[in-house]
Amino acid sequence: MGNYRWPSKLSKLSLRAKHTNLYRVILIAILCVTFYFVGVWQHSGRGISRSSISNHELTSVPCTFPHQTTPILNFASRHTAPDLPPTITDARVVQIPSCGVEFSEYTPCEFVNRSLNFPRERLIYRERHCPEKHELVRCRIPAPYGYSLPFRWPESRDVAWFANVPHTELTVEKKNQNWVRYEKDRFLFPGGGTMFPRGADAYIDEIGRLINLKDGSIRTAIDTGCGVASFGAYLMSRNIVTMSFAPRDTHEAQVQFALERGVPAIIGVLASIRLPFPARAFDIAHCSRCLIPWGQYNGTYLIEVDRVLRPGGYWILSGPPINWQRHWKGWERTRDDLNSEQSQIERVARSLCWRKLVQREDLAVWQKPTNHVHCKRNRIALGRPPFCHRTLPDQGWYTKLETCLTPLPEVTGSEIKEVAGGQLARWPERLNALPPRIKSGSLEGITEDEFVSNTEKWQRRVSYYKKYDQQLAETGRYRNFLDMNAHLGGFASALVDDPVWVMNVVPVEASVNTLGVIYERGLIGTYQNWCEAMSTYPRTYDFIHADSVFSLYKDRCDMEDILLEMDRILRPKGSVIIRDDIDVLTKVKKITDAMQWEGRIGDHENGPLEREKILFLVKEYWTAPAPDQSSDP
Repeated sequence: MGNYRWPSKLSKLSLRAKHTNLYRVILIAILCVTFYFVGVWQHSGRGISRSSISNHELTSVPCTFPHQTTPILNFASRHTAPDLPPTITDARVVQIPSCGVEFSEYTPCEFVNRSLNFPRERLIYRERHCPEKHELVRCRIPAPYGYSLPFRWPESRDVAWFANVPHTELTVEKKNQNWVRYEKDRFLFPGGGTMFPRGADAYIDEIGRLINLKDGSIRTAIDTGCGVASFGAYLMSRNIVTMSFAPRDTHEAQVQFALERGVPAIIGVLASIRLPFPARAFDIAHCSRCLIPWGQYNGTYLIEVDRVLRPGGYWILSGPPINWQRHWKGWERTRDDLNSEQSQIERVARSLCWRKLVQREDLAVWQKPTNHVHCKRNRIALGRPPFCHRTLPDQGWYTKLETCLTPLPEVTGSEIKEVAGGQLARWPERLNALPPRIKSGSLEGITEDEFVSNTEKWQRRVSYYKKYDQQLAETGRYRNFLDMNAHLGGFASALVDDPVWVMNVVPVEASVNTLGVIYERGLIGTYQNWCEAMSTYPRTYDFIHADSVFSLYKDRCDMEDILLEMDRILRPKGSVIIRDDIDVLTKVKKITDAMQWEGRIGDHENGPLEREKILFLVKEYWTAPAPDQSSDP
C-alpha cells in the first residue's frame, strides 16, 4: 500500500511545481510588456514632465525654429556615423575664431593686395586670383560694427543702412548723377545713372519704345559695368531678371551696394577669360557708359557678348560713343576719336552678323541673328572672325576668351527666322515649358520625364522646408537666395511666386552642365568651384541651400573651408539648409557648432528611413567690436 501511495504524492507535488513555474513565467511576461510600453511612452516625449528637463536642454533648442511640426531626431536606433578621427577641427570644437575687423569686406579671389601681382594689361589684375591653400583665411568674417538687417524688399531697392556698407566714395564721385546719396544713417538710391539722369524707369521706358519689353519674350538680361545696378533693380518690376556685374575697382563697393539693395549682382570684369555663364543665356545685354573697349582686341569683348546672347537677342549701348556729335565736349574727347570708336563697333557688329535695329538719341540697339545660315554663307566676304572649331560654347570657368565666333546650333531648314537651338516660350510659361536643351537630347541622361518629376519634387521639398522653418515661410523675411548645387533650377522654380531671387550655381564638378537649362527656364545663375571663394562680398545672401554639395566635394577640398566660405557670404541671422547623407551631416554639424551656428537635423521629406537628412541652420548675429574694443564674440 505504501509503495502505491508514494508515487501518487510525488506526482501531485510535481504537478503543483509546474503550475507555479507557469504562473511565474506569465507574471514576468506581463511585467516585461508593461515596462516596454512605459519606456516607449516616456521616450515619445509625452511621459517627461517639463520640470524634469534641465536648463541646458531648454536653452539649447534654437529659438529660430518655434512650433515645429517635425520632431527632433534621435539617430541612435537608425543611422549612426562613425567616430571622427582626432583632427584639428575636433580639437577646437568650442569655437572657430573671428577674423579682425580689417577683414570685414574680405573677398578672397578679388583681394587688392594679391591682384597687384598680375598684369594691368586688359584689366587682367582685376580678374579672379584666388589664394593658395596655405594662404586661406580660416576664421569667421565679422560684420562691421553697427550692422543691421537690411530693409525688406521692395523698400531695400531705394534705401540701405550706412553701417552695412560704410563707403561714401560714390556719393561724392557720382553726386550729380543720382547713383546714391548719403543721409544721416542710411544711403538713398534715387534710381539715377550716368546715362539716365531722369531715372532708371524713364530710361527703361525709352528702351521699351525701341524693343518690346512687355510680351514676355525678354526675361533674362545681363548688365556689364552695372554701377549700383539700378538698371536691373527697376527691370524687376517688369518681370525681367538681370545679372549685373562690375569689377572691384576705384568705384568702391558698387556691387556690394547692389546686393544690399536686394538686386542680383556679382563681381566680374571682361578681361582675358570668359564670363561665368553658358552660351545663349540672355535675351538682352546692356552697357550704359560701361567704358569697355568694344572695338579693340579684334572685337574680343563683343564676341563674348555674342556667345552669351540668345539667338534673336538684343545688345543695347548708351554712352560713348553713341550720340557723340552732341556729347563730345562733355566727354572731353575729340570728335575724330569718338567717330573712330563708333566705326570700330559698327564694323565688329557687322562681322558678327548683327543687325543694327535703331539708334535714337543716346540709345543704340543691335540684334543677333536667330541662326547662322546666312552668316556662314557670308563668311567668305566678311572674313573675320572665323567660326570656332572644337570649342565648348557652354564652358565658362577660367576659359580663355576667343577671337572666333561661337557657332549656333544647326537648324533644319534655311529660314532666316528659324531659331537655332529651339524657340523659347514667353515668360511665365517659360519656367515650366520643356527647355530646348532637354528637348533636343543634348544633355546626357536628362529626359522630359526627369525634368517634370524634378520640378514636382522641388515643389514638395520647398513646401516641406516652409513647414519646418517658419522664417522661410514668412513672406519678405529673406530676399537674396543662393542654391549651391542647382541642377535644373527646381529649388528656384518652387520659389518663383515669392518676393525673392535665386543665384543658381552649377558646380564645375557636376556630372552634367545644366546651367544652360536654368537660363532657358528664365532663371539666372553662374558657375562655381566651391573649393574656391565666390566672387561676391561678405554678407551677400539671406539664405543658402546646399543639396549634396559636401558629398560632391568629398576628397576634393576641406569641408571646413567650404563652410567658412558659406559663413562669409551669409548675412547675420541668415539661414542655411543642407541636404546630404547623415554621416556627412554629422560631420558638418560639428563644424557649424564651432562656427556658433544654431542647427538641428530633420528627417527627409519621405520619412525617417531615408539616409539622406536635412540640416537646418541659422547664423548667429554678431559684429566686429566697437572701435574702442577688441574682444572676440
